[in-house]
Amino acid sequence: MQSTTSAFISIVGRPNVGKSTLLNALVGEHVAIVSGKPQTTRNRITGILTREERQFVFIDTPGIHAPRTRLGEYMAGEINQGLADVDAALLVTEPQGPVHPMEATLLERLSGRSTPIVLVVNKIDSLPQKGLMMEKIEAFSALAPLAEVVPISAKNGDGIELLLGQLERFCKPGPHYFEPDAYTEQPERVIVAELFREALLRYLQDEIPHGTAVVIEKMREREQGDIIDIDAIVYCEKDTHKGIIVGKGGQAIKNTASAARRSIERFLGGKVNLQCWVKVRKDWRNRPGSLRELGFS
Repeated sequence: MQSTTSAFISIVGRPNVGKSTLLNALVGEHVAIVSGKPQTTRNRITGILTREERQFVFIDTPGIHAPRTRLGEYMAGEINQGLADVDAALLVTEPQGPVHPMEATLLERLSGRSTPIVLVVNKIDSLPQKGLMMEKIEAFSALAPLAEVVPISAKNGDGIELLLGQLERFCKPGPHYFEPDAYTEQPERVIVAELFREALLRYLQDEIPHGTAVVIEKMREREQGDIIDIDAIVYCEKDTHKGIIVGKGGQAIKNTASAARRSIERFLGGKVNLQCWVKVRKDWRNRPGSLRELGFS
């Protein structure tokens, strides 16, 4: 009988370095939404990969940043929680440029916890010269001891298997915490809401997405017809934002909802009837009551 092992591994880094893309690549499923806009991830997201006797539990965290709203403070708290009691941390960075002060802060925090640090150099497919990456690695190594350094392209899947092989050393004997076929502990409603928000991030102007939140009011499978009825509410902070989200004649929200529905259908593996409404909740990112109601607690 094989003895089982497991490892809890956090994924940390600055906004927009590809942490969520990496989580999806490691797990092999779309469990975290991806966007070119910074601070896409708001909550800790757990991804699970079980391979025979080994189980990896990956914890994706919001990008480290200076909070400017109560929501930002909540996200900073999610980072701290994601670093607690893990067996290793993947510090994701880009392959060129100096070490950012926020990355140096993360290194100091991880070193203070004696957490093994695996430096994951992402986006190597965009690297014009390999020497630039070596300079970046040397700069990180001068600041803190690194357990491993693994160059990857999460977008293309390059280096993912190498990374998983390196992470096996952090697995510890003990029971598996999730079923073998589980790939996330997030409820379906949460993932569906995030897939809708991913569509909003893709189609909206830069200044609006951070002021939007999606709540799934209803999600029920019909007794006949194999269709899942979903009611979603998009919250925004200003009447002017609502006008942009809805668009002329409602066309913008129709396009966004259609894209969201396709993503949700792929995730749920069935037909979806998606109905959505856009409502204004002024300054919700700074109101503790609103944050709790919208799931940030």
